[in-house]
Amino acid sequence: MDAIRSAEYARALYAAHGDRAEAEAAQKEQHCKAIGNIDEAESWQAVRRAIRQMRGANQS
Repeated sequence: MDAIRSAEYARALYAAHGDRAEAEAAQKEQHCKAIGNIDEAESWQAVRRAIRQMRGANQS
């Protein structure tokens, strides 16, 4: 998955799930790893990174 598509998925996931979007992407990534689908797991990891960038730094 290219960077543009990852960003599109990230925006859609964030719009649908809000702050839970990163956790959703992490679950999908872990599921793909568990079934041996490494390429798709890497795609979900890219989506997670894009969501993290959209959310910005954690505040304390």
